[in-house]
This record gives sequence, structure tokens and C-alpha cells, in this order.
Amino acid sequence: MAGTSPFPLGGGAGRADRSVGSRQLAAMLPDPAGTRPAYRHLARAISALILDGRIALHVRLPAERELATALRTSRTTVTATYDLLRESGYAHSRQGSGTWTALPDGRALSGVNRLLGPEETAIDLARAAPGLSEQTLAQAIAEVTPHLTDHAHTPGYYPYGLPALRAAIADRFTARGLTTVPEQILVTSGAQHALTLSLGLLGRPGDRVLVENPSYPNALEAMRRGRLRTVSVPVTDAGWDVEIIESTFRQTVPQLAYLIPDFQNPTGALMPAADRSRVARAAARAGCWLIIDETLAELALDVPAPHPFAACAAPGDTGQLITLGSMSKTHWGGLRIGWLRAPARLVTELASERVASDMGGSVLDQLLALTLLARADELLPPRLEQLRQQRAALVAALTEQVPQWSWHQPAGGLSLWVDLAEPIASALAERALTHGVRIESGAVFAADPGIFEQRLRIPFTATAAQLQEAVRRLATALTAGLPSTPAARRAHWVA
Repeated sequence: MAGTSPFPLGGGAGRADRSVGSRQLAAMLPDPAGTRPAYRHLARAISALILDGRIALHVRLPAERELATALRTSRTTVTATYDLLRESGYAHSRQGSGTWTALPDGRALSGVNRLLGPEETAIDLARAAPGLSEQTLAQAIAEVTPHLTDHAHTPGYYPYGLPALRAAIADRFTARGLTTVPEQILVTSGAQHALTLSLGLLGRPGDRVLVENPSYPNALEAMRRGRLRTVSVPVTDAGWDVEIIESTFRQTVPQLAYLIPDFQNPTGALMPAADRSRVARAAARAGCWLIIDETLAELALDVPAPHPFAACAAPGDTGQLITLGSMSKTHWGGLRIGWLRAPARLVTELASERVASDMGGSVLDQLLALTLLARADELLPPRLEQLRQQRAALVAALTEQVPQWSWHQPAGGLSLWVDLAEPIASALAERALTHGVRIESGAVFAADPGIFEQRLRIPFTATAAQLQEAVRRLATALTAGLPSTPAARRAHWVA
């Protein structure tokens, strides 16, 4: 049953209605027959599902008699399983309302990843973003310098973005299979800026937002700061369960949904075209605005680059769909150039909202972006080949140094979502820093607090030599022994 989950809700509203059926849970558990003691194996399996995010928190477990029937075991075994889950902190009981999933004390909330710190000399595996070659940047600067003087006599404020850049971005959408005009494009200071603008205009405190679990932590933090209530749907190494997504749209009727269908961050999963159509249809039925993050869409390493999400939807299902893009993953984050594609009327509203905090982006950066986009067909293939080589180096190093770890190799993107086989990620990340490696626990990517402690996202954006050395240091940190709890790391988290 890998890749599926019976739980339609995550960390948002409607907790009193959340439960899992006995047959659904039984399908995710090992056969207790032949295991001794069976209750310990079942309790361990359920706690692992909670830590991996496949069972959300605050979900009501089946009644003991029902689960015993579904598992074809005794009620005594299930009673002992639930007792052990409660003793270890993975469940609690409410008088008259059953047994509910929980987390043990000491598993603290995870915040956004630390962007800055004193450990800048460490090998950085916390930021999955490539650099730009000095030669490419120097050539781009030389090319744009004459054009910059053309703008010197103007005020330099372009709330919508430079017209030429809007047109170039629209042309790239069209070339990828989604007809687009410049009026549908708003240039922003990175994709995060585009997301924050969209959340601010379309969401109000208390509104529900459907999100993936795990997901991009800075997006989750933007929602928290906007006081939006996240409702999570699981994403595993095998991808999305579209039936769960459809059920969540029906049951919670979220105002917004934020999805990363292309080489999802951090799992690397790629959503099939047929599933995209179903998701778009379900969102349209619920009257929900879809915010689709396509910042990784062009980083296809083993498959053809996917068509834009909106191109897979029926025309009637795209009226409330926003697509986010960026130069950060394909070219260089230092440019701070992103964009969104949306209905022209919404672009006008978003540009008006933008002026309140940001009169417009840097003209120089936009001219550089325009130059780099014009050369994208020349620059992107060698970038992709470099990423393939670095991914291979990372895989080889992990296989040699930590053979007990496992991962599903994604067909694109920038990182591996590694299973450590035990919930040690925060402790390992803390210890790794003392060995000169900066990395974040999988818990940082959790939409529901405290889970994914057995996961690490390891980017392959560093050089092959750096990746090999970083893995060696991680292995050394692992064998040196880890603290029993990740409490020391909490001081570094950003709320």
C-alpha cells in the first residue's frame, strides 16, 4: 500500500470529524500472524506511519473490535497495541470518543529552515539551489549594460515587471504547451514573493489551505504568518493519492490549495497528467484557488519536461489557477526573479497589492533575467547534465557510506528524500553541524508538527567532491553517536 493514505485531513480544521476506517488502516499494517509479540509489531508500524506523515495527527483510530476483525487477530492484541501506543506517546484517549493519534513529548514543532547562521564555512546541504557560473554572469552583464542606459531616463518603477520580460515569460509558457499572453504575467522578487502576494490577496485569517505533507517549509511559514489553517494531504515516494485529495476538497472546502506537482519538494514525486486533470476538476468544484508551484518543472533529468499544470486542466477548470515560477532553481537565486501566471484581472489586483510594499523589482536584475531566458535553450542542457552527474555522485557516496539508508531516485528536481530507517534526523542534523555539514531535519518540511524525523532532504546542487565529503562527514557523525533527543537544536529554529 505504499503511496496511499486513508486520511483525508492533515493539520488543519475539522479535527473532530477525522477518523480512519479499520480496513483502510489494516491495509497499511503488516500481517500480525507469525510475529511475537504481535502487538509490539503493530504498535511499531503505526508509530512509523505517524512519523512518516502517512497518518496525520489528531486522527481517530478504529475501534478495537473493528480493527481486530480487519486484521484477523484478537481484540486483546489490538487492545495491547493501543495501550503501547498510549504509553509511548503516539496516541491518547478521549473519554467516550476513542483513541487518537499523537506525538510523544519532546518532539517539538519544526519551523522554517535557517537561511543564515555563523556556520557559513560548513558544506551547505540545507539550500537546494544551484549557483551561476562566473563566465555566464559576466557575459550577461556585458550584454545588458547598453540596454540599462535605455531605462536611465525613466522612473524605473514597473509594478507588473518589465514589458519585455513579461513577454518572454509568456512565450516560455506557450512553448511548453500553455498559450499565454503578457497580461497574464506578473514579475515578482522570487516565487516566494509571488506566493505571499497570492496568499495575502486571496486568503483571510482562518481560511483553510490544502497543502502537501511534506512541503516547502518557507511556503508553510508564509501561511502560518498569514494565520491560515493548513489541511494536509500526504505525498509519499510513490506520489499523491488523488482520491484523498478529492475527498479533502469535498470535506473541507478550502479557500486555497498549494501544490508542487513537478519533482515535488522534498519528495521528488512527479504528478501524472491524468491526476492533474482530476485535481484541477476537484478544486474547481470546491471553488478553491489552486496555487501551483512550478519552480522545479524544467529540471527534468530522466523524463521529458512536464507540460504546465494548467495545460492538463479542462478550460473550465483554470479560472482560479495561479502558476508560480522562478529563476532560482534553473539559473541563480541571487537574481531574485520570479513570476506568476494568472487570469489578467487577478494580475491587475495583485500588482495593486504589490505597490503597498514593493514598487517594482530591480530593472538590472530583470534585464539580466531577460538575457538568461533568451539563452535558456543553450544554458539549461549543460545544467541538467551537471545535476545528473552530481546526483550520481551523491547516490554512490550514500550507497558506500550509509548502506542502511534508502531513497527513491526522482526523475528530476534537486534533491533526494532519504529514509534513515529510524527517527534521528534532528539529532543527526545537530551533530552534523559540528562535523562541518549544514543540513535540515525532515521535520522542517512537515505540514503537521513533529513528523518526518526519519527523513533528510539531501540536495545534489553541490559539487561531486563536496557531496562525497559531506556524506562521509554525515556517516562519521552517525557513528559517533547521537543525543537521545533533538532538544539542543530548538534554539536554532525560526518561528
